[in-house]
Amino acid sequence: MSLTIATWNINSVRLRAELVAGFLNAEAPDVLCLQETKSPVEKIPFEVFEALGYRHSAARGQKGYNGVAILARVPIQDAGHVDWCAKGDARHVAARLPGGAVLHNFYVPAGGDVPDPEANAKFAHKLQFLDEMEAWGPRENGPAILVGDLNIAPLEEDVWSHKQLLKVVSHTPIEVEALGRVQAAGNWTDVTREHIPAPEKLYSWWSYRSPDWAAADKGRRLDHIWSRGVDAVPGSSRILRDWRGATQPSDHAPILASFDI
Repeated sequence: MSLTIATWNINSVRLRAELVAGFLNAEAPDVLCLQETKSPVEKIPFEVFEALGYRHSAARGQKGYNGVAILARVPIQDAGHVDWCAKGDARHVAARLPGGAVLHNFYVPAGGDVPDPEANAKFAHKLQFLDEMEAWGPRENGPAILVGDLNIAPLEEDVWSHKQLLKVVSHTPIEVEALGRVQAAGNWTDVTREHIPAPEKLYSWWSYRSPDWAAADKGRRLDHIWSRGVDAVPGSSRILRDWRGATQPSDHAPILASFDI
């Protein structure tokens, strides 16, 4: 069977529940992974999504910050989570899909504004998180899909200006190299870039600070879909840029890919 998986940093699932519902109605993915839900699990409006057929879920949450959720219209089993950096924050949840593959939904720390772990505890946290992901990858056996807001744009073509963003958190060499080690250690394939290869520019995030984000187009590809041991349907991955222009939007756009499960 073919299964379509979407990932989206929604930047408050309660604030944007109707936006999520509109997306589910319009695009109908089999599974939607949300990041930055900013809600305790018990306050996530699951009833809105269940009414649309998404009756299965797995989530981790906390009040006002972080948070990850998986919504599915196919049966899934909660497969737990990892407490990265022993901080107790809700940045990861996993679910077992039909056929046995495990889906991992991540929200990697943004890292603050200063790309120096000595001067910026948030950046140090981000690097530690990536180090732990690198060590974790080889321990995870079997077919898997990893999605989420990884908060790093790895390629020159994943940012609007490679030269101007080299010292900006999300595209610094130390972060890009760390993400590369995570990918290599887990033997992950970057599905979206496999389907839409460089040198095509590709973004999934545009800052709220831009008065006309679409015209300026100063984006970054911070959101990713990776796979290991699961075949993606060729050419199926795409970034749905138009959702960034919705009413009261998230600053991220959703990404989709389909897999043969």
